[in-house]
Amino acid sequence: MATNRVLPRHRLGDTDVSVTAVGLGCAPIGGLFSPVDPAEATATVKAAWDGGIRHFDTAPHYGAGLSEERLGGALVGLPRDEAVISDKLGRVLVEHEGAWDLWAEPNGKASRFDFSYEAAFEAHRDSLDRLGLDRVEIGLIHDPDDHRDEALTGTYRAMAELRAEGRIGAIGVGMNSTDAAADMLTRADFDVALIAGRYTLLDQSALDRLYPTCIERGVSVIAAGVFNSGVLADPRPGATFNYTAVDSKLVDKALAIEAVCARHDVPLRAAAIQFPATHPAVASVIIGARTAAEVDDALAMSAHPIPAALWRDLKHAGLLAEEAPTP
Repeated sequence: MATNRVLPRHRLGDTDVSVTAVGLGCAPIGGLFSPVDPAEATATVKAAWDGGIRHFDTAPHYGAGLSEERLGGALVGLPRDEAVISDKLGRVLVEHEGAWDLWAEPNGKASRFDFSYEAAFEAHRDSLDRLGLDRVEIGLIHDPDDHRDEALTGTYRAMAELRAEGRIGAIGVGMNSTDAAADMLTRADFDVALIAGRYTLLDQSALDRLYPTCIERGVSVIAAGVFNSGVLADPRPGATFNYTAVDSKLVDKALAIEAVCARHDVPLRAAAIQFPATHPAVASVIIGARTAAEVDDALAMSAHPIPAALWRDLKHAGLLAEEAPTP
């Protein structure tokens, strides 16, 4: 297990909130795809802490509160002032029997969208209860892609008040769609954008509009989904790309990228983790993990030496956008 490692921290926008260069995405410990033993979830969070990670991202949607509960339990006894928690608003939990969506541990609850002003305060209060904390440092509007007007007049207004009162340090959006995210950022005063799967070795669509908007408006990016939900960790038929079955052409492209990496003795996972961090808009890269071993591997890959020639070879082969910043 990695211990006593110090990770760089980067400030979000003009706020006083800073995040470690690598963060832990806590959707997997909420039972994403398959169940997670609660003890293993605790070990995962503690492995991240021992490895220097201090940013932990969760949401009510993740396992209908299980992720928040397990993260909060794992943080008990650790120095609270060192940790930065990002949580999400825009969904509330309702009664629901049986399995739902991608979550493998039914607990009698499910999440549903509610971007109203009142629901934002309800969601924030309930998240704090599940976490067992008196505050979170970052609040994000969760997946408002198809509800932008409602989210701005409701959830955003509530979050802006929480920020003004010092109850949340930084506010932003947590989304997948680059165009919808860019639209949100131009319509309100945000500090941060957590964007999943849109600035990776397979998808650099964030370069088109979103990342230039972030730089122009002083919005920091937290890059999530750097493996595109699996194919960049293990490129093979049957892998997933953004939570659906991967297309054969994308598998072929991932294998071609892996071959370039192999020529430079660099694991594909290392390039996948380190590439997003090279963009000047990116403050942190989020790695989802469900075991301590996965955390240790991600931290090792984030520090693996990568020669500049690897990035040049990827661009020369047409496997990476020419305009993508690289070291």
